[in-house]
Amino acid sequence: MSKSPKTLQEAIIYFADPQNCRVFMAALRWPDGKVLCPHCGSDNVDWLPNANLFKCYEKHPRQKFSLKVGTVFEDSPIGLEKWLPVVWMVVNAKNGVSSWEIHRAMGVTQKTAWFMLQRARLAMQDDLTGGNLGGDVEIDETFIGGKARNMHKDRKRRAQKDGDRNAGKTIVAGMLERGKRVRATVIPDRKKDTMQPMIRANVEQGANLISDQFADFYRMDSEYVHQVVNHLERYVDGNVHTNGMENFWSLLKRGINGTYVSVEPFHLFRYVDEQAFRYNFRKLTDSERFDIAMRQIVGRRLTYKGLIGKEGETEVRPSEGETEAWP
Repeated sequence: MSKSPKTLQEAIIYFADPQNCRVFMAALRWPDGKVLCPHCGSDNVDWLPNANLFKCYEKHPRQKFSLKVGTVFEDSPIGLEKWLPVVWMVVNAKNGVSSWEIHRAMGVTQKTAWFMLQRARLAMQDDLTGGNLGGDVEIDETFIGGKARNMHKDRKRRAQKDGDRNAGKTIVAGMLERGKRVRATVIPDRKKDTMQPMIRANVEQGANLISDQFADFYRMDSEYVHQVVNHLERYVDGNVHTNGMENFWSLLKRGINGTYVSVEPFHLFRYVDEQAFRYNFRKLTDSERFDIAMRQIVGRRLTYKGLIGKEGETEVRPSEGETEAWP
């Protein structure tokens, strides 16, 4: 087999060999071949084959360290021979992969599989498509949540009283630079004070914004060219449409409704990040997507207490849930 696996089957076979895992991770973390201690930065480091660890010979309390230290895998008792195929699966499964499927395929508990997937999603928070969006940028929002007919009667009564069919649902806003990339995030509301700063932070001044009629109240005509298509009349008016964002929403909801079934609002941003990652790198091969995600595991950490909200989040950004029955 070539040095880099190309399919899931090849990845499982390749990473079943601990030596292949070690070589792969070492090359990923230290491309120049010089292993550095993650605690002190020294290169006075040697490999201890019997302990399957590195040792730093500088004087500090944590001289021994594994390849997982300083990555999203840190402090996990699960071996790399399971971690690496799990990352491969989640970055390449078009509709996502559930913790129950990982539980059955990898021989770990469902709770452990859920935690593994959330750590993998942290690596999928995309830092590689930086810079503001430009050109034609579609802006749209969608609502994620249960249907009114499935709500508890008290919650349904409150929604009917408010006269809002989206009451109790979580809002996700998205911006799509046509033909290139998407950015999406969970937002508290669709008010001007929420939407305008988000647009300014992500879209170049002077870009052509395209939205439906509900975006009229946060227009910024002095900063952007804003075109609106009224969905009560038509969905496409020449080049003015939001079909690209609608396509992304359909992919997101297919994963949430079909694979994850129920996602808690507290965890929702992780699933949005997951789908945005796959969308932005959709033209790459499975192995290329895997390599990109793996390059983003370093310097990120997610503890279980942080994941379930029992301590301060230690992530790149705050706030998210897949019930998948846990926790």
